[in-house]
Amino acid sequence: MEPSLEPGIGAPALQRPGVTPARLMAVIGSLMRELHGGHAPAPALDDDLQQALGIDSLARMELMLRLEQSFGVRLPEAQVQAARTPRELLHILAAAPPADVVERAPSVADMPVAEPEVRALPRHARTLAEVLQWHADKAGARRHVLLLYGSRAAETLTHAELLAGARDMAGALQRLGPVRGEAVALMLPTSLEFLQAFMGILLAGGIPVPIYPPLGSARIEDHLRRQLHILSNAGAVLLISDRQALAAARLLRAGVPRLRAVLTPERLRAMGGRHEPVALSGADCALIQYTSGSTGQPKGVVLTHANLLANIRAMGQALQVGAGDLLVSWLPLYHDMGLIGAWLGCLYHGVPLILMPPQAFLGRPSRWLKAISDHRATLSAAPNFAYEVLATKVPDAELQGLDLRCWRAALNGAEPVQAATLERFAQRLRPFGFDARAMLPVYGLAECGVGLAFPPPGRGARIDGIDRLTLQCQGRAAPVAAGQPGALRVVGCGMPLPGHELRVVDGQGAEVADRREGRIEFRGPSATAGYFGNPAATGALFHDGWLDSGDLGYVADGELFLTSRVKDLIIRGGHNLHPYDLEAAVSALPGIRRGCVAVFGAPDPATGTERIVVVAETRAGEPEARAALRQRIARLSLDCLGLPADEIVLAGPHAVLKTSSGKIRRAACRDLYERGLLDQPQSAVAGQLARLWGEALLRRLRERGRRAAAALFGARAWAAFGIGAGLGALAALLPGRRRRKHLARALARAVLRAGGLPLRVRGAVPEGSGPWIFVSNHASYLDWLVLTAVLPAQACLVAKRELRRHLALGWVLARMGVRFVTRDDSRAGVEDTRQLARAARDGESLVFFPEGTLGRAPGLQPFHLGAFAVAAQSGLGVVPTSLTGTRSVLRDGSWWPRAGAVEVTLHEPLLADGQTWESLLRLRDAARERVAQGCREPLLSA
Repeated sequence: MEPSLEPGIGAPALQRPGVTPARLMAVIGSLMRELHGGHAPAPALDDDLQQALGIDSLARMELMLRLEQSFGVRLPEAQVQAARTPRELLHILAAAPPADVVERAPSVADMPVAEPEVRALPRHARTLAEVLQWHADKAGARRHVLLLYGSRAAETLTHAELLAGARDMAGALQRLGPVRGEAVALMLPTSLEFLQAFMGILLAGGIPVPIYPPLGSARIEDHLRRQLHILSNAGAVLLISDRQALAAARLLRAGVPRLRAVLTPERLRAMGGRHEPVALSGADCALIQYTSGSTGQPKGVVLTHANLLANIRAMGQALQVGAGDLLVSWLPLYHDMGLIGAWLGCLYHGVPLILMPPQAFLGRPSRWLKAISDHRATLSAAPNFAYEVLATKVPDAELQGLDLRCWRAALNGAEPVQAATLERFAQRLRPFGFDARAMLPVYGLAECGVGLAFPPPGRGARIDGIDRLTLQCQGRAAPVAAGQPGALRVVGCGMPLPGHELRVVDGQGAEVADRREGRIEFRGPSATAGYFGNPAATGALFHDGWLDSGDLGYVADGELFLTSRVKDLIIRGGHNLHPYDLEAAVSALPGIRRGCVAVFGAPDPATGTERIVVVAETRAGEPEARAALRQRIARLSLDCLGLPADEIVLAGPHAVLKTSSGKIRRAACRDLYERGLLDQPQSAVAGQLARLWGEALLRRLRERGRRAAAALFGARAWAAFGIGAGLGALAALLPGRRRRKHLARALARAVLRAGGLPLRVRGAVPEGSGPWIFVSNHASYLDWLVLTAVLPAQACLVAKRELRRHLALGWVLARMGVRFVTRDDSRAGVEDTRQLARAARDGESLVFFPEGTLGRAPGLQPFHLGAFAVAAQSGLGVVPTSLTGTRSVLRDGSWWPRAGAVEVTLHEPLLADGQTWESLLRLRDAARERVAQGCREPLLSA
């Protein structure tokens, strides 16, 4: 079918003979017919490649390869990836050089050289900052990174340059305000600036939070909403972005009121500022790594310096990393595999890193292998899809001249590893020196840094053939011959890293036998302590000291075999169905967009089980073509799952949601399916951005309203405090302490009411004339006011003697009956205790804060013994008293009150069983337990 050209459109001024609109549209039309089942509409020169023709980044890579073969040229992939229409591709083709013109490789002088001598390692380093300082001191001039851009000139970075750049960034960040312990987001592409900014955040005491820049416009709204969730959850105070993403970064700032500023690396360098060293320890948070969100909203995995270094050291030991190693990586730095496994791993082990932006691989996949060959790299890693692309898509001409004999460890992880892909890759690359024994399928997750299980280097992949029906019905991995009908081929992921453990458990948490499928749990020094700002998810993560990976699998001969994500499992009629094989089979059908298939289970209330739903993207429009696709998908469902699909949804491009790393977001697809929104057409980019800006504006207005309300409340509270303080000073002039204290009690109640602080009292002062010894937790400077309002008027507060030295305040407090004690002089303290005991025997109730101090953080500190010695010596009962809410209303270090309710709990009195040391300790501990129960705060150790 001849492609349609819009009338009146003439050919551009071409520089290369044979480059015509008709030939170009023929190539595009052929690709579209393959993608969309042979019934794609005829493309036009000014159609949008992504929105109208459905050619995404992977399909664009295929299109570029075909155009180069058809026209005999070498295309600049950056321009091809940026092209919006076929007309722009036509101009790029016309100016392209012949195919025999290859890009200039970096000169040998630009390459880091793997030195043959055995290198020492920073084995005693406790933090990443110490690792960097160690290498800068020992070998500052050694090349750390060579950054390859493709046709652009390469850039290099030494350890000393990384440290200097990081210090410049840290000084500028500290100049903007304190960032110690606060999150700073990084939305930067792969660049030397990313590396320097990451380390700069650490040197400033901040916590890096990498997020990925917007890579396309089709689902810009969905992308930015996920980043808004991450920034809000992390409480990020600064965002570092490059110029290309500034518009998106400013929108994010508008939607996250806590963000103080959006900055570029250039602006940070221009600001300057002297770096003030910050003391860090291994227990400090070094990274909040957000999960991909393939099974829900991204969660922030908290990783300390100790976690990261333990993982890096264990992976280095498992891979037997040595002085002769060199690593090539195009993996994005905002994901753990590229950030921790590649860059930080190379930084620790002193291994030179050849770094490439992900776009360099997507633009020309063969460039990855060429970098390995040219630089004699020994290590490299990628997800399964990258190996599949090299095995099936790249033309033979681009592989000529490769020598991959140097590649000893080809790690494959981050997504399900397909046995067929491993075999196809090894067979395709064998003529170029690739040894199949170098293939290392690995397993890891963000909750364990990045790596958890590795096979031994040099062994090659282990593929286990098991019976599919036995696994589905009985949860048992029964071995069968690989070619037997119904056989499922599962790739082994190796053994736990040194110092780490894993186990497989059933639904009750009991460990199962070998070859029984169950949930994979792990523990070890790399394991996170939990998710940032998400206590519910953190609680669900831990089971009896083990962490739940969220994955299903089995162990055979000590090796882990992965079968499914727990949330991806479909439970149908007692069968446990894994979606991946069906997704791969449907994705390979002509007319279905490759990699754009989601299979999931949806609840079926009528049957009490789950329905099997298959969503596949296609542009096939004719009823006959769509009916044929449904029939083929139905047959594949029977072949792969043994059961028919209940519903097959043929959707348009971009209906299947994915993470930034290309993983299918099945939970999100299920949610859209259940709400009837799965195949809703995407609004224009302008409409998506306008909606986000409107929501950000409303959020800002609400935040400003909240701040204004908080300011008004604080002003109201301080006005009440001020008036109350003035009246209290006047009350101190009255004769008779009894009269003064009754008036102080009434004033305290009036001040709380006028200040808008509701007060609730649980329990009551014990019956009887008293007196009593009241012991209370100390959470805020507001505590004395609350207790004055609640406790009997004759009760006297016990305060530190330092307050007596203030002329006006000390006089007022003394007139109100406050008793003062010495804290630092043991002899004076003993005498104070005796005087307080005499006052108690004379009928005076006393109020103690036995913690002796207060702090910002929740938690009940150890109690001093003074109050309990007074109780024992005077023979009085101790009334444990719990305060709740005062810490939130007026926190230590802040003088601006916040709205909140205050609660006082008066517990049943306790009596000392003697005056011995042991009896005092028993009384103290019993009182502290009661106070802790009432204030609902944890007991802290000394």
